[in-house]
Amino acid sequence: MVDLNFVTEKKFMGNNMNKNMWTVIVVLVVIIALGFWYSGKKYNQGYEAAIADIKAQQEEAGNKAAQVASDEANPFKIQNPLEGVEANPFEKAKKTLNPFD
Repeated sequence: MVDLNFVTEKKFMGNNMNKNMWTVIVVLVVIIALGFWYSGKKYNQGYEAAIADIKAQQEEAGNKAAQVASDEANPFKIQNPLEGVEANPFEKAKKTLNPFD
């Protein structure tokens, strides 16, 4: 005789395993999808930050190059050779030598 209880139990166990397997697969797919979404979001933020940083560096370099070019193109813009020199250095010596004046 065939034990029907055994056949039914095995069939039920197989269905339960299939359900568990599909549940695991669905959970893995959801986790992978969330991972892709999150990494894409972080990538976009990093990309936008990098673009802004590159633009700022290019603007700074352009301003510096324009300043250097304008300084070189102007022949009248030179450093003052008398910068930091007192107007009359003998005045200080006069006060030192003659304190009663």
